[in-house]
Amino acid sequence: MNEKPLNFQFAALPYRRHPDLSLEVMLITSRDTGRWVIPKGWGGEHEAAWDCAAREAREEAGLVGEIQKRPLGSYHYKKLFDNGLPVWCTVEVFALAVTERLSSWPEQGERAARWFTLDDAANAVDEPDLGALIRELPKHV
Repeated sequence: MNEKPLNFQFAALPYRRHPDLSLEVMLITSRDTGRWVIPKGWGGEHEAAWDCAAREAREEAGLVGEIQKRPLGSYHYKKLFDNGLPVWCTVEVFALAVTERLSSWPEQGERAARWFTLDDAANAVDEPDLGALIRELPKHV
């Protein structure tokens, strides 16, 4: 297979820490297939990668918090555009320590959202590399 990623996207991995120090991450559903994903999207022309990731978390899930400026890593997936053409994307992932969920946001009502344990989240996503990043989150936060 000679397929290689053609485009870069940036994503937030939203997490919260409980008093017992355990972590949970929030996953959202994609609008087209309903599969569990993390907030992600294309960066703006002069937008830092981590700022894009934080913006996507706010727009897609209403989440705000402290975004790390160093990526946790990346994963690849095949995005299908409306015209049916698939494009391989590389997604760079940034940890987002969630401090608040807004009362309204642009994509409210378009997606489901849920807090997951790390293992449950890693098992819920389709991309094995994203699952591995979720499991490794405690090493980075």
